[in-house]
Amino acid sequence: MRPTDPDRTREVARNLVELLTAYEEELMTLERETPAVGPLRRAVGMAIAEACYWISDGAGRAADRAPDGRAD
Repeated sequence: MRPTDPDRTREVARNLVELLTAYEEELMTLERETPAVGPLRRAVGMAIAEACYWISDGAGRAADRAPDGRAD
């Protein structure tokens, strides 16, 4: 994936959200029985939030960044 391709970035982020959402739902159910799963569920939720950021704003800003993540 080229770092300047915002549409591809959004597509990959959407796919990630779809994949992780199913895991998060299962982890929520499991967390009721096993509270120790809570940190893992929260980590999955944060990954979903990051992917949503890339879908909404981040992909457009990715073109302004160098491949190492720093602004040009």
